[in-house]
Order: sequence, then structure tokens, then C-alpha cells
Amino acid sequence: MVRIAQLGVGYWGPNLLRNLYSNSRCKLTCVVDPSPERRAFVSKNYPGIETWETAEQAIDSRAVDAIVIATPAATHFKIAMKCLHTGKHVLVEKPLATTVAEVDQMGEVANRKNLVVMAAHTFIYNDAVCCLKNLIDSGELGEIRYIYSRRLNLGRIRSDVDALWNLAPHDVSIIQHLLGNPIPISISRTGMDFIQKGIEDVTFLQITYPGKVMAQVHVSWLDPHKVREMTVVGSKKMVIYDDVAENKIAVYDMGIEPRAILGEKMDYDRTSPAQFIHRSGDIHIPKINFREPLKVEIDHFLDCIEGKAKCLTGPAHARQVVAILEKAAVR
Repeated sequence: MVRIAQLGVGYWGPNLLRNLYSNSRCKLTCVVDPSPERRAFVSKNYPGIETWETAEQAIDSRAVDAIVIATPAATHFKIAMKCLHTGKHVLVEKPLATTVAEVDQMGEVANRKNLVVMAAHTFIYNDAVCCLKNLIDSGELGEIRYIYSRRLNLGRIRSDVDALWNLAPHDVSIIQHLLGNPIPISISRTGMDFIQKGIEDVTFLQITYPGKVMAQVHVSWLDPHKVREMTVVGSKKMVIYDDVAENKIAVYDMGIEPRAILGEKMDYDRTSPAQFIHRSGDIHIPKINFREPLKVEIDHFLDCIEGKAKCLTGPAHARQVVAILEKAAVR
């Protein structure tokens, strides 16, 4: 049984705590948080779990095999490197680090010490995203033309990172996963800081990939609606993935195709102006046996530690996500 320590019980930490505590394949040995209030929350709701004040206590403990890091993004690299150097596997909340150089260093140490470094890109372990990935890989959608996503809500305002680094890692990781983790041709962004100077509340991220594939990611803390939606447009079919809807995947048999015109010489001539067929077929809602993505993610982390699986969101995947965000941050 893998013995795990959790660092941080902030906004997302309680969800991790609940899943780690209930997972029969691992033992949550301790939880670390500098806040007395957060440690009291753990003691009240999870009696028997030790609570410590400093990360070093868990990092140096011989009773810990792996560490889940749910601390502010700026601390991820430093803490993860300490864990790796003491022989601990690490699962790190997104983003894995804030620079490509940091991701590379983590990957090098993990490879040398035969340890697992996993970025917690939870949506990769979402069954709806898995369904969408299968639709693309099977060729049912045809050639992918473009993808656009919207991750919007009113709040929660952060001060340690902007909306891009807070929200876009989810969508960028999904897009990279769907397309096979390609290297973009170009990356650009536009955004604005309305609430806090120097911290953008709304950002539009544009990515161009090889093969004439485009992607746009719109993230915002200043929107009247909670939106978690991604549209994938293929040459044959189109898909809308709506994470807040009951039916999360809808496949649209729709498209526009050139109309072939039979010529005088029994060939298909080009006409001027061109003529097109607008195709509008059925809408298919695939059945998805939905599981909690965080539970699937933690099980995958344990599989990787036990040598049963290759990590889907290891340094290679996380590197491309961080590379996109890092380049987009340069003005």
C-alpha cells in the first residue's frame, strides 16, 4: 500500500483529501498545512490523520512514499524537487511548474531516480474527455480544423496568478491531449487587468498547430455565467463538450462540402462561383459511464507508482502545457 502525504488543504485540497482518504489502495499518513484552521478542519473531519505544520516533516519522513502537492503554483517546483531528492513520488496540482526549465529539471531527476512525476491535469481523466479523444482518434470527426474553449465564471479572483495561469492549464492540457501533444507553430494572447493591476482577469489565447489546426482558449473571472465548454470542429462531424451539462458530449453530423458538378467530358469541373452542400444530420448523445475524474486520476498515479501504467500527464505532457503558457506570458 502506497503511503501518501498531502501538502496543502486550501481551495482544492479538501477534494484531494476526500479521495485519498477513501482510496483503499493507499494510506494517507499525514496532511500538512501552515494554517491552524486548516489543520483543525482535517482533524475534525478525518480523525486519525496526523496533521503537521511544515512540509519538511513529510518530505523527510521514512513513513511516506509519495507526496501530493496542492500548494500555490509558485512553490511547486521547489517543493517537488525536495520530494524527488528524498526519493518520493509526486503528484503536483496544475501547473506542474512555471517554466519549461523547471519541468525539465523535475523530469531529469525523476527519470534518474525512477520516480513518478505527475501533473494533476484532472480533465485528462474525465470520461467525457476520454470519449471525445476516442471520437477524434477513430476518425469519426474527420480532420480536425479548429477547437475553441470557454472557461468562465464570476470570481474566484486570485492574486498569486492571473486568469491565464489559473484557468487555461485545464483547457490547454485537454487540447494537447486531444491532438496528441503537438508542438504549436504560433502562440499569442490578448487580455486585460480590470480588478488588480498587472493581473489579467480575462484572457484570449490563440494557438496554431501544424496541419492548419487552430485553437482558441477564452478564460475569465469576470463573466455572468459559469461556462465550461469546448467545441471541436472536424471535416466530417463536430462535437460540443459541456462539462456542466448532464449530457456532456453531443456529436453533430454537420458540415459544409464542395458540390461536385459533372462536366461535358464526364469529369467533375470546377465551377465559378463555387457551389457547396450544407449537411445537417443527426445529433448523437453518446452514453458515458461517468466516474469522478479525481478518483480516476489518483488511481492512475498509483498505477504508475506500481509500474502498471505509463503516466498520461507526466513531464512530457506537462512540458508542452507549460511551454504554451510560458510563451503566452511573454509580452
